[in-house]
This record gives sequence, structure tokens and C-alpha cells, in this order.
Amino acid sequence: QVQLVESGGGLVQAGGSLRLSCAASGSIFRINAMGWYRQAPGKQRELVATITSGGSTNSADSVKGRFTLSRDNAKNTVYLQMNSLKPDDTAVYYCNAQIVVLRRGLLEYEYWGQGTQVTVSS
Repeated sequence: QVQLVESGGGLVQAGGSLRLSCAASGSIFRINAMGWYRQAPGKQRELVATITSGGSTNSADSVKGRFTLSRDNAKNTVYLQMNSLKPDDTAVYYCNAQIVVLRRGLLEYEYWGQGTQVTVSS
């Protein structure tokens, strides 16, 4: 089994910072893309940022210049450094990963974390 364990959410004032971490564990052959999505109340889940195994990143326009995504391949962990937080960033943040497992061959599956709440007060 593969698990994604998130940490680092919480309550912060506008302009503050938080760092989210997501560690993948289990029977992992290779991790391809990892990243974060978020879902605010009453809204659809949306992409925040993703990073490939080679380090290429993609992020939403709303977070560019404020959020930085990085990855430690040796630890199977991805980090989201969030600076200059705004009330609009309030949401449940979900870790996402495309992971190759050995299961009667090498197959890629998509995994999600349980979500961590980020609340930004004005």
C-alpha cells in the first residue's frame, strides 16, 4: 500500500507564511509528479502547484511569486512554502502524487493525501 501523509497546515494571519509537507511511503517503485491541490468551501478542487521527478514545476497564476514547491526525491517528500498568504488562500490543501508501483508489472496510480486545513485570517 502507498500512503501520502501531510503536515504543516494551520491558522495564520494575512501576510504570514506556512510550509506544508507531504511524505509518500509504502511499496513505491518510482514517484513521477507530486504536488498540491486545494479546495475552498463551495468551490471545486483546483491545482496549486506540481513538480516532476526532474524538478520542473507548474503552478497556478494565483500563487506565482508567493508559493514555492520543492521536492526531496531521497525522502519521497514534497514541500510547499507559502508566503504572503491571503484570506483567499484559505482551503483544504491536498497532496497528490503519480506513483509507479510493482503490481504484476509496473503501473502508475494517482494517490491523494487526507488533506490539511489552511486558514488565513484578515
